[in-house]
Amino acid sequence: MTKKHIIALFFTFPFFLSFAQGTLVIIGGGKRPPVLIDRLVSESKVNQSGYIVILPMASEEQDSSIFYAKKQFVKAGINNISGIMMKKGELLTASQIDSIGNASLLYIAGGSQAKFMEIVGGTEVEKAIKKCYQKGNVVAGTSAGAAVMSEKMITGVELKYKETTEDNERNGFQTIEEKNIEITQGLGFLKQAIIDQHFIKRKRQNRLIAVAIENPGMACVGIDEATAIVVKNGIAEVVGDSQVLTLFNSNKKSKTVNGHLGATGMKLDLYVAGDKFKIR
Repeated sequence: MTKKHIIALFFTFPFFLSFAQGTLVIIGGGKRPPVLIDRLVSESKVNQSGYIVILPMASEEQDSSIFYAKKQFVKAGINNISGIMMKKGELLTASQIDSIGNASLLYIAGGSQAKFMEIVGGTEVEKAIKKCYQKGNVVAGTSAGAAVMSEKMITGVELKYKETTEDNERNGFQTIEEKNIEITQGLGFLKQAIIDQHFIKRKRQNRLIAVAIENPGMACVGIDEATAIVVKNGIAEVVGDSQVLTLFNSNKKSKTVNGHLGATGMKLDLYVAGDKFKIR
């Protein structure tokens, strides 16, 4: 191959040359069955060497979040585990940043994805998380920790019903309306997909339909509880007890009538454990 051909390849495929080498394990929340813990261990090889760092910044009780996340790994025979807590505006030590960037497995615990990004976004911690992934290591997250994986992040707030979003009275996401689902900036590991979690258990289909209609060309992925997708080299594999649903507004044909969204030609797929699909 000539030098000219090499240069041409470089500029033709910059995505593959510059972006991520690692693995994402994106868990839909709820209980984590042994098959998920085992997969986290095997993907990260933390049973052979290295260590786990738990990031609990999405939680209101970060110390408790670390305790419960650590418990399952210890039960699986993994003991080289630490948790790093952080408040908004707090600066971590160089040693802590280094630990995050070089962890065999980063595990982002549940809580509020908006809270996590409010604390971590734009900081050295965010840079370290991305460094860890680019080095070929595993970045995992459950619930809120799943939502933060995509560049476009569902916060969980309905803009038109802020006071009653998923409360006991309204039961959340009862409509499919325009400009209702709040989306902000996530960590950005997935550029062409948007992640939703607790999907089937909490009946969040209306939410993801609205997101898919208003974000044409994006793969909208709903992951149920006790279930995950393991993402490597642009391929997602379903692991766990339940299902994963994808919605894609491929025709980009949509309309709004009296605030209600409509669309035709949308593509829906429902995957079970062992199934694989493309994701970016």
